[in-house]
Amino acid sequence: MADDAVPDAYETLDSHAALVAWSRRYAHTQTETTDLAVDLSRVEWEVSTRAKRRAAAVKRPRIPDAAVGTPVDWSSHDATADPHPPTCTVSLTWEAAQSFDREEWAATLRHELVHVEQFQRFGTTNHGSRFKHRAETLDTPVKCRRFATPKFVLSCGDCEQVVARRYRDCKLVREHSQYQSSCCAAALRCQRVNSQ
Repeated sequence: MADDAVPDAYETLDSHAALVAWSRRYAHTQTETTDLAVDLSRVEWEVSTRAKRRAAAVKRPRIPDAAVGTPVDWSSHDATADPHPPTCTVSLTWEAAQSFDREEWAATLRHELVHVEQFQRFGTTNHGSRFKHRAETLDTPVKCRRFATPKFVLSCGDCEQVVARRYRDCKLVREHSQYQSSCCAAALRCQRVNSQ
């Protein structure tokens, strides 16, 4: 899809190609109008229809000994002496894009661009203090809203604090009474969420 064919209105996005084109264009605008240091030529884009918890994610190669805060000299790191970081992929979740309004999707993209920026500079990324500070400067959430309702909610048997959500049956759901909460060291309770 050509850039001039990208719908201006986020609400009119009706295909994976349109979502990628809109998101790519938004990312380009952010790198031009903010101090985000992201080389978008090293970023690929895809759409996931399987993800249920994450609105988007950055898929990247694992770089041994990389640490947020320690810049990577890519030319000395790679045997090919390529001075550029490896390509990473921003995976956009279709269901999240359909659930979010324009501003929430834009904030999600800024969140992912912070991950890309960290990866391209440090060879890794996380949600630590550097991420939090950077997200704040870009008016971006550190955590993106869940867009799907979990099938199970696990809570502390004493104080009832929610300690986990699960979107499918798993060992934790089946054997929840064998686990203890970190808050009160009480057995977990599991409640199935009624979905419409």
